[in-house]
Amino acid sequence: MPHAIAADGTRIAYQVRGSGAPLVLLAGQANSHHWWDSTHADFHPARSTITLDHRGTGDSDKPERPYSTEEFADDAVAVLDALGVERADVYGTSMGGRVAQWMAIRHPHRVRRLVLGCTSPGVRGVAADEAVRAALAVPDPAAVERTLLDLMYTPAWRAAHPGPYGVLGDPAMPAHARRRHRLASARHDAWDALPRIAAPTLVVHGTDDRFNPTANAHLLAERIPGARTHLVRGGRHAYFEEFRAEASPLVLDFLTAGS
Repeated sequence: MPHAIAADGTRIAYQVRGSGAPLVLLAGQANSHHWWDSTHADFHPARSTITLDHRGTGDSDKPERPYSTEEFADDAVAVLDALGVERADVYGTSMGGRVAQWMAIRHPHRVRRLVLGCTSPGVRGVAADEAVRAALAVPDPAAVERTLLDLMYTPAWRAAHPGPYGVLGDPAMPAHARRRHRLASARHDAWDALPRIAAPTLVVHGTDDRFNPTANAHLLAERIPGARTHLVRGGRHAYFEEFRAEASPLVLDFLTAGS
């Protein structure tokens, strides 16, 4: 597995597949590149996909120090540097969407087009309701997993797709890294910087997302100049997988329209 070297020396594992112009796919909180296992091929061969294991996950290093979404963004740019890729399209979902925001803000010349999926501007966005937060805070891991599955997918889809599921977190992730991811995502705040995003931007969100409320899509689109919004009817947090027949072509059309 190849690795890029981040600014602090952390090794970031990455994967390249397909052919065509580069598309960086950024996974959600506490997840490795396996978040994209079921969907990355949807973008081939029009795009080559670059996935990575966020620090703390997968085959990347797992330093015991604070993480941030800004640092995750710099890690992704280190991957582009290692590959000799000057400019790429970027598609981030959930926490990966927070990371993608900072890529476009901190490294504007590296991001050609930007897609933000099921994400939010951060602490000044709309939080999940109290019932969701309470259900995710119980000490029973099996109960938390059931809650996550319900937040991610509709019951009908789960009945037809019994798993395994690639969006429930990296099972080999150490506890300290899991905590660091949770704090990094919770402390994300790009609100004041969002108007500086110059890349053409598409915001995608499921209409039935309770994990990251749909109102955040509108907040992002209002803050980012010229951003477009697309709501996936009936989609929950993992709209990009359950509704891939709608979402993947939508994203690809947006990316290729600017080619």
